[in-house]
Amino acid sequence: MATIALANLHKRFGDFVAVRNTNLTVGAGRFVVLLGPSGCGKTTTLRMIAGLELPSAGRILIDGEDVTALRARERDIAFVFQMFALYPHMTVRDNIAFPLRNEHVPRHEIASRVGAAARMLRIEGILDRKTGGLSGGDRQRVALGRAIVRQPKAFLMDEPLGTLDADFRELMCLELRKLHNALAATTVYVTHDQSEAMAMADDIVVMNEGEVLQAASPHEIYHYPATVFVGNFIGSPPMNFLPVDGAVAAGQEQVLLHGAPVPVPRCGQAAGRVLLGIRPEHLALDERGPLRGRVVADEYLGSHQVLMIETALGMVRARVGKDAGLAAGAPVGLSLRRERALLYDQSSGRLLPGATQAGGGHG
Repeated sequence: MATIALANLHKRFGDFVAVRNTNLTVGAGRFVVLLGPSGCGKTTTLRMIAGLELPSAGRILIDGEDVTALRARERDIAFVFQMFALYPHMTVRDNIAFPLRNEHVPRHEIASRVGAAARMLRIEGILDRKTGGLSGGDRQRVALGRAIVRQPKAFLMDEPLGTLDADFRELMCLELRKLHNALAATTVYVTHDQSEAMAMADDIVVMNEGEVLQAASPHEIYHYPATVFVGNFIGSPPMNFLPVDGAVAAGQEQVLLHGAPVPVPRCGQAAGRVLLGIRPEHLALDERGPLRGRVVADEYLGSHQVLMIETALGMVRARVGKDAGLAAGAPVGLSLRRERALLYDQSSGRLLPGATQAGGGHG
């Protein structure tokens, strides 16, 4: 297990800044997911940790050692790519053993490590098959096995499930998490898929345009997104953001939405316009509710429905019971769970100070 620390890490490609002054610590034994849209800087960050890209500025430390200038092979990490990079003419056994043979590990130890990895990944039955004819899932297991046998300080994974179909990807998420628990190894994992991140991560690092917007547990990221971008990116459907009438003063416990008073948690003062953020499941159908509108459409999901409701403040999504029985055009009222309402500065998109403390803990 190793701690990985990034200090003012910066990467520029000509005039394009891919990663901007990033400070981040990955705790020993943690499963940390770098999450964000394409081009946000997550893969570039991972490649710098691996030694496949040199930073333009800043430092990378692994277990307190400055490895910024070290080559990839000198960092004692294992990298798993989206494209499995296996040797199709070799057997599974030889693919897994390949890095150990390059390091001149004794034969008996190679056999022992390959056998242990195969048992952990449940691929003992295909060790003598060529990798060229394997399914995508089996090839991914072989790629993981080749990383495991090295017994590195940390595992770095770049969208390793990206080529798998949806059902098998869900299964492999579970398998990867179980594997991490068994190895207790530090893992940094890159994906653009929030469901993968929420299913596996101890901590999620949300990035956009080269910057880290929030680094926290999945629970914290979901319930207290630090910015409007994070609230929109995390959650399906995403968080609703509604413009608040007028200014918000420090300690204020009520705001106006299109003239209707709405109770909110106490928070810090905003310098300008404010948005109220609320998750769809924290809205409730209420004939006397302050938010009024008409149903435009509904998405039936078996256990619940997601209503798209047109209001004077824009389109609002509400997650309601499966038997709500509201047809398109039906008038509705909505109330908001006070303890789950969050206030954001509209110009910066950032959560106002005090929101996490005011939100009634993490329940």
